[in-house]
Parts: sequence; C-alpha cells; structure tokens
Amino acid sequence: MGSSQGSSLSANVAGLVEGSGIDTLPVYVKELIAGGAAGAFAKTAVAPLERIKILLQTRTQGFHSLGVYQSLKRLLKHEGVPGFYKGNGASVLRIVPYAALHFMTYEQYRCWILDNYPVFGTGPVVDLLAGSAAGGTAVLCTYPLDLARTKLAYQVVDAKESLGNGSKSIVAQPRYSGIKNVLESVYREGGMRGLYRGVGPTLIGILPYAGLKFYIYEELKSRVSEENQRSIVMRLSCGALAGLFGQTFTYPLDVVRRQMQVENLQAGGGGARHASTWKGITTIVSEQGWRQLFAGLSINYIKIVPSVAIGFTAYDMMKSWLRIPPRQKTQSVSAA
Repeated sequence: MGSSQGSSLSANVAGLVEGSGIDTLPVYVKELIAGGAAGAFAKTAVAPLERIKILLQTRTQGFHSLGVYQSLKRLLKHEGVPGFYKGNGASVLRIVPYAALHFMTYEQYRCWILDNYPVFGTGPVVDLLAGSAAGGTAVLCTYPLDLARTKLAYQVVDAKESLGNGSKSIVAQPRYSGIKNVLESVYREGGMRGLYRGVGPTLIGILPYAGLKFYIYEELKSRVSEENQRSIVMRLSCGALAGLFGQTFTYPLDVVRRQMQVENLQAGGGGARHASTWKGITTIVSEQGWRQLFAGLSINYIKIVPSVAIGFTAYDMMKSWLRIPPRQKTQSVSAA
C-alpha cells in the first residue's frame, strides 16, 4: 500500500512538473528551488528546539540553568505555543535563500572544481571544498537575517501574567517588533558593521561544518547500493550522521556567534566584550567556564538529527521531482 501511494504521489508530482513548464528552467534554477523548499521544510520542523537552543546559548534569564524539557515547559507557560515559533519567520526568510544558495552553489562549485582542478579527482575532497565554499557564500548573502532571527528569539515576554480580576497585566514591550524593525534598528545603531556582527565566528564555523556535512553525506551514500540510495530511511540516516559529526567539531564557534549577536541586549549593555572570535572564546571560558562553549549542544543534537536529515532528504526528493540530472551528469549539463 505504501509503495502504491508513493508511486501515485510521484506520478502526480511528475504530472504537475510537466504541466508547469518547469522542464524549461536552467538546472541551477531548479537547484535553487529544491534547496529553498528543503530548507524551509526542515527549519520549520525543528523551530521549537531552535528557540530553546538560542535561549540556552545566550544564558537568557530564567533559562540558563534549565534542561531541554524544563525549558520547553517554561517557555510554554510564559508565551504559549506561539513562543515556540518566535523568530521562525525570520528564520524561514533566511533559510529559504540560504539553503537555496547553499545547495545550488555547492553543485556549481563542485562542477567548477571538477572542470578546472582535475588534480583533486572526483572523490570526497571535491565535496569538502565545494561544500565549504558554498557555506561561506550562503552565509555572506543572508547573515543579517540570521542576526534578526537571533535577536527576536532572545526576547522573552511573559504573556500569561494576569491581575487579580483575571485580566492580563500590561507587560514591558519587547525591544524589537519584527524582522524589519530589527534590521532598521541595528543598521541605525551600527551601520553595515552592526548587521554583520558575529559573522567572523560564523564563517570560521561554517566553512568546516558545511564542507564536512556534504562530504560525510555523500561519502555515506556512496557506500550503499544505488538501489538503496533511493530509500528515504537511508537518506535520513546519512543526513543525521552528517549533521551530528559536522556540528560537534564547530559548535563552540556557534556559541560565540550567538553571544556576539545579543551583547547589546543583555543587562548593562555597554561596548562589545567579544572583539574577535578568539577573544570571545577566551572570555567565555574565563568568565562562564568551558562548559558554556557547549551550552545547548544536547538540544542541538536533538535538533540537528531531524533538521539536516530532513534537509538532505527533501533536497534529494525535490531534485528527483524536478528532474535535475544525476550529479555525475551535472558537469556536462552545466557546461552545455
């Protein structure tokens, strides 16, 4: 039954693709569509865990000493279900162009390396280099939206507090009202440099992470038969392992980035305490302890398994539905 339903779904999607004229689109446009859709789907699926992770990373009052489950309960009590998705609008607005650029530029960089640097061969080194370059490109193009998402997610407003007569009390308004307000305020206060605060550790972290993620995913897939490569379970498993290994090595840089992004929102304000990536790491270790470099890592593991797994799986399925040529044929197609 599952098999017939899957075949029916594929047939319906194929029919939709044929009727839409999407076959006339260039390969790179199809890759953009596939990557953006995969990113949006994966990010929304793990939005509640992403919100909790940011609250733990930035040591938000009332959350820094709680575990994952207790943090979810506290957030639900204070802000209700919508609290789980605060900042997700900015996150999805960022992830659609980010994932689209990430996947598309990965394919294009890979072809470019194969065409111009045959010394690297066609093995995992190419995936590592192409993935790293693609990650850096996507970050530079979409970083201000990531900054806005973090600042919105950092704000916690008690929406449940009420007066004695049963009516809700008036609580302090959040500093930022939405994505546009964040971007305007940050630009007004610090110009373009303000919009890219924390981009240093982000780039240092994304280059190895993105490269390792693609490398591990493609390496694992290459070790199973072509018939089994179509299995959704196999794709989910390879994606989960790719995300876990890649994230473990680069997580401290993510913590430094988050703290740099919310410095002006924390009590006391003041100037920048983390002037550089290395300064940020040493300051966190000396003032908060080395464990803070891994704050929220457990929830990141919980989040990264479905997020990366869903992202890779959705991308591969979208490529199939959009009839994007298999990767080994992409080089000749792109050249044409």
